[in-house]
Amino acid sequence: MEKALEYGQEEQHSQYHHQQPIPLLTPYKLGNFQLSHRIVLAPLTRQRSYDNVPQPHAKLYYSQRTTKGGLLIAEATVISETARGYESTPGIWTKEQVEAWKPIVDAVHARGGIFFCQIWHVGRVSNYDFQPNGQAPISSTDKLLPSQIQADGVSVHECSPPRRLKIEEIPQIVDDFRLAAINAIEAGFDGVEIHGAHGYIIDQFLKDQINDRTDEYGGKLENRCRFALEIVEAVSTAIGPDRVGIKLSPFDDYNESGDSNPHALGLYMAEALNKYGILYCHMVKPRFWEKADYPDESLLPMRKAFKGTFIAGGGYDREDGNEAVAENRADLIAYGRFFWANPDLPKRFELNVPLNEYSRETFYTPDPVAGYTDYPFLDSSDA
Repeated sequence: MEKALEYGQEEQHSQYHHQQPIPLLTPYKLGNFQLSHRIVLAPLTRQRSYDNVPQPHAKLYYSQRTTKGGLLIAEATVISETARGYESTPGIWTKEQVEAWKPIVDAVHARGGIFFCQIWHVGRVSNYDFQPNGQAPISSTDKLLPSQIQADGVSVHECSPPRRLKIEEIPQIVDDFRLAAINAIEAGFDGVEIHGAHGYIIDQFLKDQINDRTDEYGGKLENRCRFALEIVEAVSTAIGPDRVGIKLSPFDDYNESGDSNPHALGLYMAEALNKYGILYCHMVKPRFWEKADYPDESLLPMRKAFKGTFIAGGGYDREDGNEAVAENRADLIAYGRFFWANPDLPKRFELNVPLNEYSRETFYTPDPVAGYTDYPFLDSSDA
């Protein structure tokens, strides 16, 4: 178990005095949505949706982390049968899944929250067991992803050799994203976030470490970005660009998804997205302990280039988030692990008090309570 930062210990020295509203707790207009603060629940895989169907316990989990005027992004949600790669992750391609999401979304709305669904295809981060008829996972490439040690540091994620998508098959995957977006709106979500990060299928096209194609979807930067932008266009046309965001991680090499020029990739995508007028771009900063040569400011050119709302995520604490907003390096800050363990994170940031410790051992367990809905609130009445 890791110990979270105890921000409250240096409260008297904080440049954000408790009587002044800290930058993270100032209101913000996100398109048609009025946010009361800048703290976003990041999309967090929890692996508690049995048989790819969201479960009733998710209703409590998300409502616990909802504040009036707060933005939540649901965990990565599978768009089709070929998109699966992990146990017990939720889907949004069947009627049963859509119906199962409705009470969860309703619970967030009942508490005044804004709720987006992250739509997801894992691509080659999968194996035969997850695929229809035991077929090969699909990707931009046929290069095998070596087995991955899971985030809990114990289990191993075995991948099977993928199959390179033919050009004529790509429109079907684009359409799967489009249909998933329509289903998300049917389930009541306020919008969708296209998962284009962390080495999953969109990133497998974007990154030159993976994409070895020689057709119009490979090679030069414009070609590698084509698939992502076709999905953005299809989803935006289906549900309206004011309901669409995308998550990108140009500096990331998770799932062996590195790129030889992440600055150029991030900037090209930020500029290209303006054509579609989407609501936001959610970009992951390089974590300093992994990429010491890429400071937080690496996202600044992308932030300046993109004309919509810019959400930054990736290892921010209270101080970093406040500074990023105060210095206009981001409009909103997405928090993951701290929100895992602190369902009342905005209140804790406001009061500048210590945070609950988070337990890695329970990040990805199937238990419907432990490490999921049992983290304590500052005020027990809030629970």
